[in-house]
Amino acid sequence: MSCLQDTSLAEANSFSPSMPISPSSMINQYKFEDEPELKDLFVTVDDPESHITAIETFITYRVVTKTSRGEFDSCEYEVRRRYQDFLWLKSKLEEAHPTLIIPPLPEKFVMKGMVERFSDEFIETRRKALHKFLNRIADHPTLTFNEDFKIFLTAQAWELSSHKKQGPGLLSRMGQTVRAVASSVRGGVKNRPEMFAEMNEYMETFSHKINILDKIAHRIYKEEREYFNEMKEYGPIHTLWSASEEDIADSLKGVASCIDKCCKATEKRMAGLSENLLPIIHEYVLYSEILMFSEEIGKLEDKVECANNALKADWDRWKQNMQYDMRSAFTNVADNNLRYYEECLATWESFLASQTVDHHGEEDSEDRP
Repeated sequence: MSCLQDTSLAEANSFSPSMPISPSSMINQYKFEDEPELKDLFVTVDDPESHITAIETFITYRVVTKTSRGEFDSCEYEVRRRYQDFLWLKSKLEEAHPTLIIPPLPEKFVMKGMVERFSDEFIETRRKALHKFLNRIADHPTLTFNEDFKIFLTAQAWELSSHKKQGPGLLSRMGQTVRAVASSVRGGVKNRPEMFAEMNEYMETFSHKINILDKIAHRIYKEEREYFNEMKEYGPIHTLWSASEEDIADSLKGVASCIDKCCKATEKRMAGLSENLLPIIHEYVLYSEILMFSEEIGKLEDKVECANNALKADWDRWKQNMQYDMRSAFTNVADNNLRYYEECLATWESFLASQTVDHHGEEDSEDRP
């Protein structure tokens, strides 16, 4: 088998506000100057499986990796991982890179009243979040080369278990000092650069806004689902009614057909919200929790400058990614809304036109001698 060839990312044209453009194509036009032209690591999370033992029930996910990197022994790997393996990876990344922003994982437990644990909806939502988590790491210029990340992607279950049991390595033994540096960077060192105070202030505002947005988005989705359920019952009533109203049977069937089409359009819009908006907003809710800088006082001023630079670079990268993700998510919502309303409008306009033609036809027949 030949190794995976480097895949070039499609270049997007720069956006020009003077050029008319469809909303659906806007999304592909946002591109950052530092975005890599070549990608050599592709990770997919799919195929969830339920496992039931005498002491626990858990889900594993297939993790497929394709790469052309020389440090990998093969071009393709397939392993199965459970949630606690992802937790292990996150903790190892935090330990090795305390001044970098580690992507968040989805919560271990769901909020009561949202979805049942181990339901299809819960498993699929988690699968997408785990897929996003690994790809955030794979796309990060530093985290992607972390040795524990490589082991996570390539080791079979028994190998990973054995690796977890090994004693702390050099980085782990140095971890306390490095984390102290990170605390001083994120905390209250007296000569801490002003930019970190600004970062903290920014995150306080961001956290407040993104949490409100998350709550409203979920409320909108809930109301949309209730509306969808009502629509599913509303259409058939007109069909049943047409059986007992011969004179207006065609009109009633037409209304039922329009409602059915709008119901399907509503279902597609709901899918757009659940796939393109809700996960993005909630991921940044989780980010806002891990990026609220602590107020611990550190006394490692001589080592702070290096940590300052590392965190500042990652902060700039995080903000750039966040702005791109939000812009893409809102553009997707706008595009979906346009399609939804255009589809529903065309459906009802077609119905009204047919009723006008039928009405004129009846008048003509009545005027004839």
